[in-house]
Amino acid sequence: MTGTAAGQAVCAPAARGPRGPHTVVVDLGYGDAGKGTVVDWLCATRPVHTVVRFNGGAQAAHTVVLRDGRHHTFAQFGAGSFHPGVRTHLSRHVVVDPLALAAEADHLAAVGVTDALDRLTVDGEALLATPYHRAANRARELARGADRHGSCGLGVGETVAYGLAHPDEAPRVADCRSPMLLRRRLTVLRDRLTAELGPLDAPPVEDCLPAFAAFADRVAVVDRSWLARALRAGPCVFEGAQGVLLDEWHGFHPYTTWSTTTFANAESLLAEAGQAGSATRLGVLRTVTTRHGPGPLVTEDGTLPLADPHNPTNPWQGRFRFGHFDAVAHAYALAAAGGVDGLALTHLDLIDRGLDLRICRRYADFGRLEPSPPGDLDRQAALTARLLRAHPVYDEAPADWPTAVAEALGAPVALTSHGPTAADKITLGPLLAPSRGLPTASRGSL
Repeated sequence: MTGTAAGQAVCAPAARGPRGPHTVVVDLGYGDAGKGTVVDWLCATRPVHTVVRFNGGAQAAHTVVLRDGRHHTFAQFGAGSFHPGVRTHLSRHVVVDPLALAAEADHLAAVGVTDALDRLTVDGEALLATPYHRAANRARELARGADRHGSCGLGVGETVAYGLAHPDEAPRVADCRSPMLLRRRLTVLRDRLTAELGPLDAPPVEDCLPAFAAFADRVAVVDRSWLARALRAGPCVFEGAQGVLLDEWHGFHPYTTWSTTTFANAESLLAEAGQAGSATRLGVLRTVTTRHGPGPLVTEDGTLPLADPHNPTNPWQGRFRFGHFDAVAHAYALAAAGGVDGLALTHLDLIDRGLDLRICRRYADFGRLEPSPPGDLDRQAALTARLLRAHPVYDEAPADWPTAVAEALGAPVALTSHGPTAADKITLGPLLAPSRGLPTASRGSL
């Protein structure tokens, strides 16, 4: 999938069929397209051994709602956790925040999932997010003033940046089992960030150590071989965080995440386990293109009578924004991600309500929109500047949205979602055909 002159989205060759027992779920927008709903539905309709998180960290927000009204916004636990026996594995590509994880486990217990920590494994090589990273993240964002990037304020990017700058000294999950080593690394981290930014709004190192030690005692910290065994034990679902349009290299700099949001991390984990090419690649989109916080959203329409109760305005990201379906941007994301086997199209209930939602297939007075090799942030910043001045050209609302989206993006729509429960999902074609029916007390998600 590529862009063409005038910023048009065009069709690519037909996508492949199912590749193997595993599934990788990636958002082809700016996040918030419904990855949680898709992962939850997959776990409801087939046996799933483990949900594998392969990027991001505690800033993820994948909301799952049950028929009885209970709900949970999954950040670090996999969005299949409401299903008994489905495990969560945090791979080494995840930034792990033990303090946020404990709070999330408490909320899961309050809504009936009392064994989430028992079903959790964490790769010891994963970077450890700390109160010092969070405080530094917030200090930098506040210092940007009107030029804020829309950070979630949870320190994920700060953790990655420190890990890149000091790979041999950055705190990692396995360090939680070695109090003396962790104390030394936290002290060095705190002192470096304080020297750069001034006093940080964070507790003393000695106050942090007990929480990290408790985390190491409670959670199974494993090495790389654990995932290889899990992949052999049964089907796994790889749950991505954020969206491809926020990718650290392919997103619109500087309004991006410090994370690879494409299929790349999942594919590397599969290859390391000797299962390259064994996963179906699923891209998730919603019928309206949304964005939380600043940055390009070419099709934004402030007159759309929409709100998202699970994405309110917050002091770090700012407001949640809505626009018409941007086939140009999503085609760019599809190309940056290397293509998909199928699409999941969510929020079709908005169409059922009769809202005047349209598709943008090209931008006015805009040249080619296609990805370049990763690494050129100056090129991405220049692209951002152009997108902030771009104007959408709309076609009339299609009568058949799945067909229109499939034709615009050159990939089949394999799953549609028309409401908040798993029972509101409809499969189109054989790619995601359920291997079992929904349970009577069906779980649902938004």
